Amino acid sequence: MMAGDMAIAPLPPASLPLTPCTGVCRLDARGLCEGCLRTGGEIAAWRTLSDEEKLWIMDEVLPHRQAG
Repeated sequence: MMAGDMAIAPLPPASLPLTPCTGVCRLDARGLCEGCLRTGGEIAAWRTLSDEEKLWIMDEVLPHRQAG
């Protein structure tokens, strides 16, 4: 690399925020967010959940809600 050239490395996945949020933040009649399908309770607790809990919701719970 020449002087003045700067390489920008991507952030490792562990440092990225884990969230299914799409920016569409409205609860429907079932109490699910229209954008990400989380419940109001899940959204409220999101900051306190572990990465494992977040991944479980994102990988197991939300796909079932989307399908059903």
